[in-house]
Amino acid sequence: MNTAALPLTSTSGARHGPLHALQALRAIVMREVLKFSQQTGRLVSALVRPLLWLAVFAAGFRNVFGIAIVEPYDTYIPYEVYIAPGLVGMVLLFNGMQSSLAMVYDREMGLMRLLLTAPLPRPWILFCKLCATALLSVLQALAFVAVALAIGTELPVFTLAGVHALVAVMAGALMLGALGLLLSVHIKQLENFAGTMNFVIFPMYFLSTALYPLWKLQESGAEWVYQIARVNPFTYAVEWVRFALYGKDPGLAPYVVLGCLAAFFVLACWGYDPQRGFGQLAKRGGGGG
Repeated sequence: MNTAALPLTSTSGARHGPLHALQALRAIVMREVLKFSQQTGRLVSALVRPLLWLAVFAAGFRNVFGIAIVEPYDTYIPYEVYIAPGLVGMVLLFNGMQSSLAMVYDREMGLMRLLLTAPLPRPWILFCKLCATALLSVLQALAFVAVALAIGTELPVFTLAGVHALVAVMAGALMLGALGLLLSVHIKQLENFAGTMNFVIFPMYFLSTALYPLWKLQESGAEWVYQIARVNPFTYAVEWVRFALYGKDPGLAPYVVLGCLAAFFVLACWGYDPQRGFGQLAKRGGGGG
């Protein structure tokens, strides 16, 4: 497992140059991809969860949009078409949080200490980890879309708008991966990850537009849920994908997603600063190894 970090510890004269930085990016991304390729159960579990929602939950609400036609849709749609972008977001969200779990595990095993002492700027190392997480998230999301299309869900992915939607998926994957990085700063032990599931993942998913539109929340009188969903960054990640699929203007969604991506990543870098987050944990024996 440590072999993937070998290019980071090269003693060549160019180790601080752009070439070495790109080698580090390749090494970290390939390490995560190879590790993922050996965990077929991880891909299956990542697909089973949203597919169950698509095949079972959506069946009971198939005609929920028979009341009104709202953007980005120009006609009535079945419920499974509406929640498909939200289920793509579910894949991105759970993989982003799983990357947080992997970071905590690597820290307890001492691998993060080895990685973070590489002769490269710490933000670049974290950016490489973020890129690896986002790549795996996007690949899993594409696998889900392929299966959803195979079972008959109508999604306009083979269009120019589909390319825009892919960009939105990539941005959402980066934002949620950055959130996972930030959470890994504060999760001290693997046992605490269950609490993160309960207090971060599920509220972020259910208090968003992944399963129901904002106007439905307001119409039903769930004002507090409506207000939380409006400020939930996950809402904007899902809405960007949803509007992009149909070639409509996503409004503020790209700005919110990219702004949160930058904020989460900067805070994660601050948390992994040797004088603050991970460095202080290591001094107290919390860094593993």
